[in-house]
Amino acid sequence: MMMKRFCKVLRGALEKRNFEVLVANDVSGGIMLAEQSVPEYAVIDLRIGYESGLELVKKLITLDANTQIVMLTGFASIATAVEAIKLGAVHYLTKPANADEIVAALNKNEGDTTVSISETPLSVKRLEWEHLQKVLMQYDGNISAAARALNMHRRTLQRKLDKRPVRE
Repeated sequence: MMMKRFCKVLRGALEKRNFEVLVANDVSGGIMLAEQSVPEYAVIDLRIGYESGLELVKKLITLDANTQIVMLTGFASIATAVEAIKLGAVHYLTKPANADEIVAALNKNEGDTTVSISETPLSVKRLEWEHLQKVLMQYDGNISAAARALNMHRRTLQRKLDKRPVRE
């Protein structure tokens, strides 16, 4: 419900900025829309229901390598950010992101050297969460395989992944 409301608000904000907006609420719907009309720009959530938005990034890039894609997420991790960029996204934003930030990210073609570097190291909880995300990516999102690799029970890994990371 929250995702649909966010999509509706973002759609209105982008239409006010003269973007033609099509909305899909699942990966298969996004693929279907993209095949009918290949987008110039795409804003994709990392988690679309229980699916990974990374699948949609991959498909959009195969349809048109010039599609400008911004990945949005409430579960920011270094592993997913790197994976999104490797698959073809031009930028990665953590929620809440407003329409101006999203439009700026869509129009970015290169990195920003003025981004400040944090002086404080990541907390142990954040490092653990990042490591779990990295291992999960190595196993293509397969929680059972990642849990075996981590020598951890699958349900324990699921619980740890469902928690939001500690904000730094």
